[in-house]
Amino acid sequence: MDDGISQGTSHGHPAAREWLLIVAMTAVAWLPWLLLGGALIGSAVVLGIWRLAVPPVAVGVFIGMVKDRRDGARLPGRVVRPGEEPELTELVRDVAERLGFRSPLLVRVVPVPQAALGPARVSGVRAFALVLGLPLLRGLSAAQLAAVIAHELAHEQHVSDRRRARLAASREALADRLDGRFRPLAPLAAPLLRASQRRAWEPELAADADSARVAGTAAARGALERTGPLDTAFEALGGRWLAGLDEQNAYPADFYEAFDAAFEDPYVARRAARVAAESDALDPYAAASHPPFARRVAALPDFGGEGSYGDGPVPLRGAKEIERWCAAALAGLDGADDLKPVRILATDPERYFRPAGEDLAELLAVTRRDSRDGALAAAVDAVADGSWPRLARRLEPGLRWVPPVARPVAAREAVAGCVGRVLGDALRDAGWEHAGRWLGSVLAAPDGTTVVDVHDAVVTALDTGDPGPVRELLQAAAGTGVAA
Repeated sequence: MDDGISQGTSHGHPAAREWLLIVAMTAVAWLPWLLLGGALIGSAVVLGIWRLAVPPVAVGVFIGMVKDRRDGARLPGRVVRPGEEPELTELVRDVAERLGFRSPLLVRVVPVPQAALGPARVSGVRAFALVLGLPLLRGLSAAQLAAVIAHELAHEQHVSDRRRARLAASREALADRLDGRFRPLAPLAAPLLRASQRRAWEPELAADADSARVAGTAAARGALERTGPLDTAFEALGGRWLAGLDEQNAYPADFYEAFDAAFEDPYVARRAARVAAESDALDPYAAASHPPFARRVAALPDFGGEGSYGDGPVPLRGAKEIERWCAAALAGLDGADDLKPVRILATDPERYFRPAGEDLAELLAVTRRDSRDGALAAAVDAVADGSWPRLARRLEPGLRWVPPVARPVAAREAVAGCVGRVLGDALRDAGWEHAGRWLGSVLAAPDGTTVVDVHDAVVTALDTGDPGPVRELLQAAAGTGVAA
């Protein structure tokens, strides 16, 4: 492969068609505001007060544009200076040299598992800010991190022409309008996003190829396969820890140490991989900025690494200070807060598990049963006869707002979450105990010979239509049988 970065061609993608898509997507993205502004101005004209109404509308639009520009100018995270972290600096410099990336780079660390490259200015000189999440720095090998960095730098090279940059920006703006419960723009947006998706994905796949060339195919594959589950587990566990401690006016001082330990748990890793894969595959409006991870992995060319970056994480000289800063940023500490530091690894894990009381009340209501065992039996019967989607709609009325293609997975999670927690509570009353400190659904039988993730057992039953294993757990909870 040539050492240069191919900028691609417009063969098969006429420039005029792409510009039309850009204009159309931008117009649809701004349509609600245009309609609102037009309605306000029209009403003002009818009422004869247009001279009073038009200036506020114009000022409002101007303020919004200025605010967006200022927000985009703020660099996220904590700066990493070359003298403070020489190993990380050398890795970034080496990857940039291999790619021929000549622009100045600022490296900044953020608390979440994120990697991104954005424009910046240093003393009036155009530069780029490379944002790296601390979970990636801790959880990826040096070779995998090099692959991630190479992807970000190469992607910038592949979208450096104005048309591709505008295409990506207009897709992102339109996709943002599809968030939330009400999506009136979906009928207009989906065809435009679908028509532009292939062209928008080409730079991503090309950047993956460059990533494999620089860091090696194995490292690029490993990074792709690990970052999705890492992000999923971080959001699920981290959100629970932060919410639980915030209610107690505390924050997790050992957040990253605890997360590293949790992600090594096989039950956590398995669930995170499943949820990440399912979420990645769901793209009801063709709005995803990246191809699915499975497709990206399959498309990687077979390259050997051009140098050894190492199998362990990149050493961080100021690891403790960076970790403290990131933990405080996650908790929203601003120096004026009087929150108590708490070590997650030193506290009772059950304080972070969601109690099943509310779930039991909901399950009793939707199944119209007056006992926990009766409600669980009714839920298992619904799995057996295939009527569980109706049960899901009763448990989660908001499912009707979920896009149809994503509704089955959301419905399954609603049932699995509720039934799994109630069944787990019943098993605990029957003498079962938590088998780990990270997932409340992982339980061990009284004799210690059986360990089951109750939530995943319900998910499997819903996927296969076979409630047999869940029914055995229900019998074990009732004391009429022993789970296999």
